[in-house]
Amino acid sequence: MARFVSLTAFAAITSILLIGLSFTGCAQDHAIVDATQAPAPQEASTDDAPSTPYDADALPDDAYGQLVRYGRDLAVRTFAHIGPEVSDPSMRYAGNNMACTSCHQGLGTKAFAMSWVGVSATFPQYRAREDAISTLDDRINGCLERSMAGKALPAGSREMKAFLAYMHFLSAGVPVGSRPDGLGLPKFTPPERRADPAAGQVVYQERCALCHGPEGAGLPAGPPGTASGYVFPPLWGPDSFNDGAGMARLLMASAFIKTNMPLGAQQGASVLTDNEAYDVAAFVLSHPRPSKSHLDRDFPARWNKPVDSAFPPYVDEAPADQHKYGPFQPLQEKMKALRDAR
Repeated sequence: MARFVSLTAFAAITSILLIGLSFTGCAQDHAIVDATQAPAPQEASTDDAPSTPYDADALPDDAYGQLVRYGRDLAVRTFAHIGPEVSDPSMRYAGNNMACTSCHQGLGTKAFAMSWVGVSATFPQYRAREDAISTLDDRINGCLERSMAGKALPAGSREMKAFLAYMHFLSAGVPVGSRPDGLGLPKFTPPERRADPAAGQVVYQERCALCHGPEGAGLPAGPPGTASGYVFPPLWGPDSFNDGAGMARLLMASAFIKTNMPLGAQQGASVLTDNEAYDVAAFVLSHPRPSKSHLDRDFPARWNKPVDSAFPPYVDEAPADQHKYGPFQPLQEKMKALRDAR
């Protein structure tokens, strides 16, 4: 659920607001800060510095170096290259004005923020959502169609090659077939109860609304129609991720928030409690967002379907509300029994 702040804008904004930047963009401490103190954004924010020194600018100015740097820029300024407001209609692949680094923090290098470090070494891989062996190209297009609410890049396009080149650069030295520490998100063990969106609203207003707005619409970096992106991205509404995105699942959103929000949080140094992360994720996901068509085709091997995938068909008798808000432990036990029976 985004972070794309240039170093200059990052320093200016955070020195005044002490706020978080990505998916929830919450306040750094419990203080309520007067939003009128915030400087007006002048340009689309990029991402903060990578968490480890992957310096694409140090590469030679050859074909590979140029492609890696373009891939990095695509990740940070997705909206400016393939977003829905770019001047060339044929380049409008992303369906919203967010950026890849909205979720893949630290230029794709932050551990346990869905890092891309080593990701090239993990593909091809089996993907339960398709019940098939998928390539990294497939995975990139899955994000474009879901998190970016858009459409797939053509195979062999310069943009697809650039994404792959940047991920290859971040995967240098990682043995093929290994799984580097820090990929994906940590497992989130939810409280043994239904998530409480009302309690989450309190957390949201105290920690998140300053950046993302009381209505979750984000903080645009420029006027509509200018392909400027966001200083802080929307968390729901027409310009956010769709209901087929991984972040639309409560347990995944809770894990992301618990591990990475607010600013400065990281694996092993969380700020929010499990209860706060769980409830604020429920509040965010209780709001409307774009719909992904043909969700019924996801997870054709139904016993592999995550219990927090809140769309039919379901293989148990639990109500749809439980798949969206929990409690999840009974659903997990039923799914394990189904898998064991097979």
